[in-house]
Amino acid sequence: MSTTVGQVIRCKAAVAWEAGKPLVMEEVEVAPPQANEVRIKILFTSLCHTDVYFWEAKGQAPLFPRIFGHEASGIVESVGPGVTDIQPGDHVLPVFTGECKECRHCKSEESNMCDLLRINTDRGVMLADGQPRFSINGKPIYHFLGTSTFSEYTVVHVGCVAKINPKAPLDKVCVLSCGISTGLGATLNVAKPKPGQSVAIFGLGAVGLAAAEGARMCGASRVIGVDLNSSRFELAKKFGVTEFVNPKDYDKPVQEVIADMTDGGVDRSVECTGSIQAMISAFECVHDGWGVAVLVGVPNKDDAFKTHPVNLLNERTLKGTFFGNYKPRSDLPSVVEKYMNKELEVEKFITHNVKFSEINKAFDYMLKGESLRCIISMEH
Repeated sequence: MSTTVGQVIRCKAAVAWEAGKPLVMEEVEVAPPQANEVRIKILFTSLCHTDVYFWEAKGQAPLFPRIFGHEASGIVESVGPGVTDIQPGDHVLPVFTGECKECRHCKSEESNMCDLLRINTDRGVMLADGQPRFSINGKPIYHFLGTSTFSEYTVVHVGCVAKINPKAPLDKVCVLSCGISTGLGATLNVAKPKPGQSVAIFGLGAVGLAAAEGARMCGASRVIGVDLNSSRFELAKKFGVTEFVNPKDYDKPVQEVIADMTDGGVDRSVECTGSIQAMISAFECVHDGWGVAVLVGVPNKDDAFKTHPVNLLNERTLKGTFFGNYKPRSDLPSVVEKYMNKELEVEKFITHNVKFSEINKAFDYMLKGESLRCIISMEH
């Protein structure tokens, strides 16, 4: 790889020229990394619902042309000035949020919300100079979430790069850089069910199933899956879900249904939908005295929910989480190790595989609701 150090790399990337239109394979120029940046050869990337949401440009300032993609794995090609803890050849996961290691959040054991590098969906440029590293014939192509992994090479801030075990299969662990870790950490790090306790999971997409996987790993005795789509229930059994509730099947609020099933409420709940109604139900379905509800799903920007304060006074706890409370550089390597030592099962999240040239198929699978995770292989 050393011949490309310091040079502009020309490679293939799937460019979104406008909202909701199929991505177009283009030859792009990828500039060398600047201070505190890393250039990565992407080997595998996967499609997350967040990519689709911003590609559709519903409800946020659209920025095009843009290279999407933020769930991925690769090998470092070169590093910019000031990068010391990552070297060419390292196996890495680029991450949509970061860890500068210097700010109050990074120095706190309780937070992973880095002041410098926390998620920014509007920014399409690099921090070092306010410019993108991608271009076509000199015209800028914008970044997404600081990662832009739908390209054979990308440039990422070093604080958003997790160095992982080089023995880990990159075509599997790429899914740990976003959704799976988000759901898993919501359970393991925030809800923290004790062995034998009951857990309700609201929303059985990839994030919710990862939260269920966390409950299975914790030794939960009952894992109740809640979803409006009953066709998801069969698959969810593989992730440790033991019982299913479709709110549409009942003429009373689902929190009351769950309370009836569990002698007053579940011990823990994890909400992975972004629906206000699900958030209220997830909070109100936990047992008084010790119940903990954790919100993961991202709501619409004008949403608000209400619940009676007595629900809190009766010793229920409501928590929120971002990226499963994992610090990307410090904690993601240990999540990969959970997979390597067979505590965490990752393969079952991967439902489809496509070549990079067929990336639009991955969008089709997700829009039809057919996939959990579709792995996109960059090697032709």
